[in-house]
Amino acid sequence: MAYILIADDNADITDVLSVYIKKEGHDPVIAADGIEAMERFREYNPSCVLLDVMMPREDGYEVLRKIRACSNVPVIMITARGEDFERIMGLDIGADDYIVKPFSPSEVMARVRAVMRRMNMAETGQGQNSDNKLVIKDLTINMDEYSLYIGKEKINLTKKEIETMWTLAKNPNKVFTRDNLLDSLWGYDYYGDSRTVDSHIKRLRAKIDAVEHPGWKITTKWGVGYKFEVE
Repeated sequence: MAYILIADDNADITDVLSVYIKKEGHDPVIAADGIEAMERFREYNPSCVLLDVMMPREDGYEVLRKIRACSNVPVIMITARGEDFERIMGLDIGADDYIVKPFSPSEVMARVRAVMRRMNMAETGQGQNSDNKLVIKDLTINMDEYSLYIGKEKINLTKKEIETMWTLAKNPNKVFTRDNLLDSLWGYDYYGDSRTVDSHIKRLRAKIDAVEHPGWKITTKWGVGYKFEVE
């Protein structure tokens, strides 16, 4: 049993999703605006968040920024218009997935199961190599702690960003296609597209490039994908 936070000002949507969440054996927690969403988040510490973009008082983007400042909990953004810039903005801030209204409640729950399953695998160490620490030059990644250091400086990354870095760095100079990374990091049951990878790589680069790290970098193979390049 887990708490799942539904932040949406549309009561019809929260009512329907609540029914499906209860069928899965979880407890829904409802918030009708952005301020209430953060209050419920702090109170219940949910295992997953369904977060509407357009909400009164504070929108979903602002709520997501606050969540990411303190937690790596899976967040699925819900957008009404389905425009690319809305999805990309959410992914850039740190959303794990997105879904467009109108949607099927069954599809929403499939995505909830997927992100919670991946989170559980990360916490239990399933799917990781037995050696969960990697050191390359001044880069240190520890998957037991979900931490990344460049030299002595800890880089504040989300769970997905660290997993992305781990996947690339464990295979230096190997080019991963966007589909490779989607399958490895989000799973075959992920409903998104390659722009999800691009957004996470962009955000990851911005964070690690804030600290000098001669000798290695994430490079783009145009038209193909990305690689961790060791000089």
